[in-house]
Amino acid sequence: MTNFSDISAGIADAAQSAGNSVVTVVGGGPVSGTVIADGQVLTVAHVLHGDEVSVWTADGRELPGTVLGRDPVTDLALVRVEGLNVTPFAPSAGARLGELLLAVGRPPHGLQVSLGLMERESAPERGPLRGWLHAGAAPFRGVSGGALVDARGGLVGVLNAGVQRGHLLAVPVARALRTAGALAESGRMPRGFLGLATQPVHFPDPTQTEQGEEAWEARRGRGGPHRHGSDSRGPDRRGPQGWGPDQRGPWGRGGRGGPWGPRGRGGQVGLTVVQVEDGSPAAQAGLLVGDVVLALDGEALRDPRELLERVRERAGEPLSLRVLRGGQETDLTVTVGER
Repeated sequence: MTNFSDISAGIADAAQSAGNSVVTVVGGGPVSGTVIADGQVLTVAHVLHGDEVSVWTADGRELPGTVLGRDPVTDLALVRVEGLNVTPFAPSAGARLGELLLAVGRPPHGLQVSLGLMERESAPERGPLRGWLHAGAAPFRGVSGGALVDARGGLVGVLNAGVQRGHLLAVPVARALRTAGALAESGRMPRGFLGLATQPVHFPDPTQTEQGEEAWEARRGRGGPHRHGSDSRGPDRRGPQGWGPDQRGPWGRGGRGGPWGPRGRGGQVGLTVVQVEDGSPAAQAGLLVGDVVLALDGEALRDPRELLERVRERAGEPLSLRVLRGGQETDLTVTVGER
């Protein structure tokens, strides 16, 4: 079994090695920067007040830097530093679930690290933290813009402590390098769009619908429409399980929603197309108002925000849309536009 002191020494060596490729960036509040290529540093954008910054290296040199571009979605900024001469990080070959990670930053007082853990195999594809990795490490002042590295010194992501209070997140390395490439080329990250507006629609599960109707008919047969204390004010308005419009069933007030409604799990959800922009990628692909988009590249869609997020970083790529039209499902190919 490996001696604990050997593990500790290995972590210390990895921290020192990674620290050589992490710099301090001062363009407002001091933060860290991750060297990704010769003369190129990625850092966080929200603290940079202008396009000229100062960069401090591990060996104590102060160098001028120029911001080439910012991306508000990933909160990344690319800084060009002439004469940097710092070995850049190599991308991680793939950190495994449960693997120890190091969050490496260089605040003004010097190198600082915290120990993290690969908590999940990939960044979430849905939700407010879509595209962000949990570093599994404690945040500290000045760590944003620093490097999340694996045990072999490979870059796993670029750190940001400002996305979720009390948590340290990271832009995954592939996404960070893709963003850096776009910023180096044009100063901006192109955003994909389809040019349509949608709203969610819920399709009931036919088997559950039939069961609900059978239960309703059975209850009516046992007592008629005035059973369960109805009076002269009119027929009983209770649902098939006896929950009235002002009572709370297992799916909400009056049983609204049922097992296929917004609070349930059955049935199917799609996005009804309510608007298509003239000349847009959606229009060119043949999408029509009234179509129901069921899936994007074979993965189901749950809400309009999810559709927007999933095409945002895929400008110029062809995607497959599964569409319900006139009761028939069909596949359309749409090329994501750029703006």
